[in-house]
Amino acid sequence: MDAEGWLHEERKLIEANEWSPPKHRAEKARGAAKTPDFETYAKKWIAKRRTDKGEPLRASTRANYEATLEHHLVTTFGRMRLRDITKGAVRRWYEDAMEGNSDNPRAISKAYGLMRAIMNSAVDEDLIEASPVHIRGAGYQPKRRRLEPASIEELDVIVENMPEKWKLMVLLASWCALRYGEIAELRRKDIKLRHVGGRWTGVIQVRRGVVWVNRKIQVEPPKSEAGIRDVAIPPHLIPIIKAHLETFAAPGQEGLLFPAANGRQQWPSTITSYFKKAATIAGRSDLRFHDLRHTGAVMAAQQGATLADLQSRLGHSTANAALLYQHTAKGRDQLIADALSRLAT
Repeated sequence: MDAEGWLHEERKLIEANEWSPPKHRAEKARGAAKTPDFETYAKKWIAKRRTDKGEPLRASTRANYEATLEHHLVTTFGRMRLRDITKGAVRRWYEDAMEGNSDNPRAISKAYGLMRAIMNSAVDEDLIEASPVHIRGAGYQPKRRRLEPASIEELDVIVENMPEKWKLMVLLASWCALRYGEIAELRRKDIKLRHVGGRWTGVIQVRRGVVWVNRKIQVEPPKSEAGIRDVAIPPHLIPIIKAHLETFAAPGQEGLLFPAANGRQQWPSTITSYFKKAATIAGRSDLRFHDLRHTGAVMAAQQGATLADLQSRLGHSTANAALLYQHTAKGRDQLIADALSRLAT
């Protein structure tokens, strides 16, 4: 390169506010040659990542990280050396990604958070001097839509319009506030029924859940110790549970309550399809299967469940999580007002 060309390149760096002394740039280039590219480092980071307790990541968590990396980060940063990733490059990626995924900003916020964690680790390992992932508010995940819990009448319609062998799934998801993965992995041994003093009672022992990672079944313990719990069964469900055990559950103590045709845990898309049709008939096309858990939590809160009660019943490790389910249903304020009036009479 001749002198005039060199000066032209230096001016371009100055105008872009990226100029530094040539010696410094040369040292940086030599260092960059020794650092891995983003994709290589990120994949190793995910493979070596541990929880706060020092345990390996759950298979489902690792799969989510890998999917986020592949879908949102590799295309832009994959082949770039860690030292070559600038704040400007990160900002351009973030702005373009947000514009191109306006219907799902949470996904981009998660991708940003993952990249921030990866690059912070690179700083800790002295691979880069400082992280370029600094955009004010970028890691904030927009709140999900406000959900109106299903009414008891709507639940009745949904259950009525589900196939017979799947009706109990809806009832357990709502009245016991269980997750789909917990329900699909329930076995006969997890249902404990007792007949004492002329009255049936029972609990569901939640000890495992099923997830599908790359279309493969993974049975895992709950994410936290709080997730390992006994959930009291509302008595009106016990006759329905007993009938289901006699008719649909697989045999033996290890038998699944809701086996698929192949004897394995039921793939969620099948249930989602039936549920969507039933919810639409009930006038709740906005309702998802997982929203039944929210409905169950709200019903429990309306009956006087405290935050601690909700934490325990839902398997949450913090009260903040349980607070998400404490919504006031329509008409609840009038019930409170009526109760206050009764104090005066």
